[in-house]
Amino acid sequence: MKLGLTCPRYTWPGGDAAIAERFAAVARGADEAGLHSLWVMDHLFQIPNFGSVTDPMLEAYGALSYAAALTSRVTLGALVTCAVHREPGMLVKQVSTLDALSGGRAVLGIGAGWYEEESRGLGLRFPPLAERFERLEETLRIARQMWSDEDKPYEGRHYRLGRTLNAPQGRPPILIGGSGETKTLRLVAEYADACNLLHGADVRHKLGVLRAHCERLGRPYEEIEKTLHMRIPAGESVSESAERCAGLAGLGIDHVIVAVPDAADDRWLAHVADLADRVSAVVPAGR
Repeated sequence: MKLGLTCPRYTWPGGDAAIAERFAAVARGADEAGLHSLWVMDHLFQIPNFGSVTDPMLEAYGALSYAAALTSRVTLGALVTCAVHREPGMLVKQVSTLDALSGGRAVLGIGAGWYEEESRGLGLRFPPLAERFERLEETLRIARQMWSDEDKPYEGRHYRLGRTLNAPQGRPPILIGGSGETKTLRLVAEYADACNLLHGADVRHKLGVLRAHCERLGRPYEEIEKTLHMRIPAGESVSESAERCAGLAGLGIDHVIVAVPDAADDRWLAHVADLADRVSAVVPAGR
């Protein structure tokens, strides 16, 4: 099983002046702990689950570029990019740049988006849900085309690109976040290298739905990495965290991405480092 860390908060003692130093500690800590992945949220306002709307929030790809310069091993991604906030060609170029400058460590984590308040607040596009999914699917098609040998035009309902040239070239993996059974998991089966479920989802059922979509499309289910976002509460021991990971592995999860109370705190960095060592001992062989 792989273990990742997400940094959803940038509220630390010292205020805004402390953000750069503390986020650097998160990035270096994840890298030095041997974690597989490091993630940030693609939000512009803080979300209710993690704090007040007025709490500091960094733009995802600026933060990931900073992390890339401080690390050498850990993969880097947004959990997950709101597909409608950036034009697809620019988004793919941003991820390609991150991939080139990090030595091939970028992941395109993406979803349809949901946080209307930040979009309206900053004057960003936020169409109805059906259109957001249409734009998400077109973005996925554009990404695949830009990460191929083709540089021909793209003509879609919402986006038109005159030439999908992308140099330097790469092929970062695509992760789609969400557990909607009709649209999201179908998009995973058709376009993605990985899915991401939230803790609390009926994992066995959702993965069964994903498997069914794969069968209908003729896609090998085993090709898709199954990831899950899990919060570790204050007071939970490393052993307890490891047992939860083992239970998720038994349900079919390959990669657990954890959020801890303070990702920059040395005690929590030690917790995830120890957890990374332990999961191989408690996770069933072959996962």
